[in-house]
This record gives sequence, structure tokens and C-alpha cells, in this order.
Amino acid sequence: MTYCLGLINRFGMVMGADSRTNAGVDYTSAYRKLFDYSLPGDRILILCTSGNLAITQAVLHQIDRDIQRDDGEHLHNIATMHEVATYIGGKVREMQEKDRPWLEKDGIDFQCNFLLGGQIKGEPHQELYLIYPQGNFIQATKETPFLQIGETKYGKPLLDRTITYDTPLEAMAKCALLSIDSTMKSNISVGPPINLTMVEANHFSVRHTLQLRLGDPYLAKMRSLWESYVRQAFESMPNVEWEANQIDSGEDVLID
Repeated sequence: MTYCLGLINRFGMVMGADSRTNAGVDYTSAYRKLFDYSLPGDRILILCTSGNLAITQAVLHQIDRDIQRDDGEHLHNIATMHEVATYIGGKVREMQEKDRPWLEKDGIDFQCNFLLGGQIKGEPHQELYLIYPQGNFIQATKETPFLQIGETKYGKPLLDRTITYDTPLEAMAKCALLSIDSTMKSNISVGPPINLTMVEANHFSVRHTLQLRLGDPYLAKMRSLWESYVRQAFESMPNVEWEANQIDSGEDVLID
């Protein structure tokens, strides 16, 4: 399991991922899940992966091979982000079909997901896609400016309550990091190193990227502050009004 997310709005894009692929009682392993395929000055392309590690690595190998051979369609010459998502979806289907009989024979889950974020010069804005195991995909919108893959449920409430299309870019990065940390707190299958990338809209070079390892002082500080503020908010909430709501009117109350 893993957790990756992408956030996008009028100011730019943030992509983040943990690195854990296995978390047993006596064995843990980590592999990078965030990959930069940008071509400075021409395009920003950031990929995040989740799911079957062998399949995702095979897809990435095919992507790298196509770029190196430069004798056909590849990530550095495709004209639009939509076509890039279609290209990656095709690679996913290709690798799954190749290994499907053997994986199904042993009951191994071979599905995987990709997040693709970026912008190609000449296109009006950055775009963010979630590419499914079947090779099709959806795109983030102004109304839903973030997408997740992997162990999504623990980090989603924070995004739902915080992120809008007008959230400042630095605040988006902070929210992405807290979303990943909240997931790590609740699920051992998600863990460091954490990779985080931030790119301003209409800038075609990656200037902000970091990796936070286990025990990183900044990550520890963020977790401590967040837990403290959550406790303070909880303690300031009013107690349940038992007596005021003893009689059931039989009518549902809608809460915005």
C-alpha cells in the first residue's frame, strides 16, 4: 500500500507521495513513488504510482525506454497533457495484459494507478489526471482540485475541508504534507521517505522539491504542532446538548 496525492489550482500544482510498499511485523520496504519526467523550458510532467510494484516499474521502464530511443511517441514529444495520459494508460494496459495470465493463476492483484500532473508549453494551464488500472482516466476540476491514489481515506478529510481552487500554493503544499502525515499516523502501510514537489503555474522548471526521511526534524515539528492544534480545537468545541435534543421530532436535520 502507499499514498499519493496531487493538488492543482490557479496558482500551481503540488504532488506528494510516501515510499512504503510493505509493512509486516518484521519486514518493511520502501521504493520511490514520485517521478519527474519534466523537460525544462518545455513541459512539466510529474508521475506518482500505487498498486502492484512490478507492473508500475515495468510501465516506468517502458516510458524511460521510449524517451531514450526517441524513435516514436514518448513523454517529451507528445503535444498535450490529455494525450500524455492516454499514452500512459496504454502502457498500463500493455504491461497488465503481458503478465495477467501468470498473476491471475496465483491470485496476485496486478492492478495499479497513476497520478499525472503537469503542463506543456502552449497549453493554457496545468492539468492533473488519475489513470486507472484499465488505462482510462479522470481529470481534476475547479470543483474537485485534488486527486488521490493508494490509501486515500485518512488524508481526505483534511483536503475536503481546506483545499479550494483559490488556496495559496504554499498552503497547498503544507496541506499535502499534513494529509500524508495524517495517513502515516493511522496506517502503518504508509511511511517515509516522503517526496513532495511544488510547481508554479506557467513555470516550466521544477524549483521546489524535497524528501523527508524518517525522523526528519521538520516532519516531527509539523506532526507535533498539528496534533496540538487538533486537540485545542477539540477541547474548544461545546459539549453535546443532551437535554435540548431528547425529543425526536422525526424530521431529518440537514447540516452544511
